[in-house]
Amino acid sequence: MTEPRNPGMSSAPQVNPAHAESSSPAVEMDPVEYTLRKRLPRKLPKRRNDVYVNMKTDFRAQLARCQKLLEGGGHREICIHGLGLAINRAINIALQLQTSSQGALQLAANTSTVELVDDLEPEDPDEAGEPMTRTRNNSAIHIKVFYPEP
Repeated sequence: MTEPRNPGMSSAPQVNPAHAESSSPAVEMDPVEYTLRKRLPRKLPKRRNDVYVNMKTDFRAQLARCQKLLEGGGHREICIHGLGLAINRAINIALQLQTSSQGALQLAANTSTVELVDDLEPEDPDEAGEPMTRTRNNSAIHIKVFYPEP
């Protein structure tokens, strides 16, 4: 008996991109010779009702800040932003706000990809090469938490 095929799967063999040859010359770098410095991500325009969630600040403090903006700050909506590992925390904060309001708040979530830049600085400037930069992509979420219009 044969298993049913998933229509989304192709029967063509998958090629591992790590083994594929590229036309651009690869720059060989020894990770021991370079220090990785991660730059801060480019932020959206900062408004009073924007909350940028991270993993270093206490969860309860971030939740309290959001509640304060909605209840005492005079805002009918806030926007919670999470990047990378903080996406789960941003979602949890939004869901906690909705639960504590007994469903009076509504949520609208958007996802995006953010391009981040890292600096690779040589450990020994005399022996190693030039400082380099590299870009990478990271996932982000933007959750609008709002009271619906009556």
